[in-house]
Parts: sequence; C-alpha cells; structure tokens
Amino acid sequence: MKQKEFNVPFSGLKQGKHDFEFEIDNKFFESFGYDEFNAADIKLQLQLNKTATMLELEFNGQGSVNVNCDITSEPYDQPIDSQMDLVVKFGEAFNDDDDEILIIPHGSHQVNIAQYVYEMLVLAVPQKRVHPGVADGTLKSEVLDKLEELQPKESSDNKEVNDPRWDKLKNLLTDK
Repeated sequence: MKQKEFNVPFSGLKQGKHDFEFEIDNKFFESFGYDEFNAADIKLQLQLNKTATMLELEFNGQGSVNVNCDITSEPYDQPIDSQMDLVVKFGEAFNDDDDEILIIPHGSHQVNIAQYVYEMLVLAVPQKRVHPGVADGTLKSEVLDKLEELQPKESSDNKEVNDPRWDKLKNLLTDK
C-alpha cells in the first residue's frame, strides 16, 4: 500500500533545504484501511534538509478531520495540528525499527513517507472525541436530552443519620 505520490525523490537535489507540499483527503486514510474519519482536509508541508550523509525531514500537518462525537455520535470537524521530525540515514539494509531514524539502503534515490504521515495524523486526533458543543452546552441533540433525563437526581431529603455505635467510638478519640 505504498502511495506513489508520497515518494520523495532526493537523488537529484542539491544539499540544503527543499520544501514539498501534499494535500491529504479521506482516500489516503482509506488506503490504510482506516475508516474512523468521515472526511479529511489536511495540508502537509515537508521540509527536507539534505546533507552529505543523511536527510532530515520535518513534517507539519494542519487542517481538520470530520469525526463522530463519542458522546452524541454527532459529526464535527476536529482541528489537526501536528509536527514530526524524521532522520533518514543510509545503511546496508532497510530498517525502520526506530521511530525517529529510518535507515534505507545505499543507492536509494527516494523515500516513501506515507506510513509516517499516516501515523502522525492519526495520533494527532484525541482519543476521546467530544463535540465542542457538548463542552460549552450549545449542542442540542436527542442523545444529550436522553442522557440528561436518565441522569440520577440528587435527593434533597438526604439527612445525615448517625449510627449511635459510631458516636461512642468517636468519643473515645476525644476523651484523652
């Protein structure tokens, strides 16, 4: 599932910084089998710093994904703002065991960043997704009305009744 549009060619680039831009929509996440987003509109800026021995990649993703609220199931746009750094070094064989260092074989002329972009953006979404209208009380929905109706009521006639056995024990502490 390597998306070819996320292959970043570096072999013909001069040493120094180079900028790339990508538009990410819901098709990108669907290609990974991830269907938690209703829609996605994210702009990804990638700055590649090429040196003689390695590549430094700086990812910056901004935009929004449309997700369903965990409380009301109402869809809403969740803002996304995520950054990540990745160092690409050259070695004998491909190795992506480290989260921050990618080793690619000598003689490679491009690097595919799709998996790193996917992980960065999915992890940028909060685990608990709550519609902003739930927090400030402006969202009106049947689910919230039903939750309010089923919420346990506080009883006003909850008078404190002491057990006389405990009162005798409390006296022992004060009789010193």
